[in-house]
Amino acid sequence: MNSITLTPAAAKQIRSQIAKNGGGIGLRVGLKPVGCSGYAYTYQLADEVRDTDQRIEAHGVTLLVATEDLYCMAGACLDFVTEGLKQSFQFDNPNVGHACGCGESVNFKTAAAQGGTA
Repeated sequence: MNSITLTPAAAKQIRSQIAKNGGGIGLRVGLKPVGCSGYAYTYQLADEVRDTDQRIEAHGVTLLVATEDLYCMAGACLDFVTEGLKQSFQFDNPNVGHACGCGESVNFKTAAAQGGTA
């Protein structure tokens, strides 16, 4: 299974958020059911590694991903982008089959074939 990669800009933002928070071991990314297409990405600073987490190290930071979500996120790249006044983490994910028009949610073309939760 391919891992998730991240850009230097994403790593810099993770370090910045950990510093503002006063600590943490990394960023936990995942999926939650929502919206008209099915799933949205979640981002949360993590203070611990869970038994179900896969740990990904890159550019001096740690990403934690639940094993069941990794199937839909394998091969994706996490970036931190600025568009006008909006700044956010964004995934470039080859597994996305369709994104809703409002941009809130996505579905995955590989979930059924790989046994993921999405």
